[in-house]
Amino acid sequence: MKNDLRKPTVKIIVSEAEMEMLGAQIACAAGSSCVFYLDGPLGAGKTVLARGYIRELGFIGPVKSPTFTLVEPYDVGGVVLNHFDLYRLNDPRELEFIGIEDYFSSGANVIVEWAEKGVGVLPTPDLYISLNYSAQCDSREVGLVSATKFGDEILLKMGG
Repeated sequence: MKNDLRKPTVKIIVSEAEMEMLGAQIACAAGSSCVFYLDGPLGAGKTVLARGYIRELGFIGPVKSPTFTLVEPYDVGGVVLNHFDLYRLNDPRELEFIGIEDYFSSGANVIVEWAEKGVGVLPTPDLYISLNYSAQCDSREVGLVSATKFGDEILLKMGG
């Protein structure tokens, strides 16, 4: 899921702490509800980035991947965040049965891991974020691509 009309901002991340910090930076730059999709291979750091975002909102406690539950909802001081992991999804239409549009309600923050599995059903996010192993084996290459005007603003605030 890429928007080829906009140039990606690329960051090299060398540790789990940096990946979590990138998630926190996105949360700070968004300042309000943000929708972003995370794509990349197993173990690339999608949940770690999401954890940084969620913790920056003020959540204290473990942040787990919703691989088996499909969605993990959070309410942090009145801020709603819905964290999805679509890895086990067989058909994008399955999302309609869970009322996916309700999770994208006005003001909600939404993070979707494995978003490519929801193509055709998921709405356009503010940011597409791809995580890949870089040529340097212990680092990750993270590409951030804006898909909305709000996404442009987020990247601008992040210096991208």
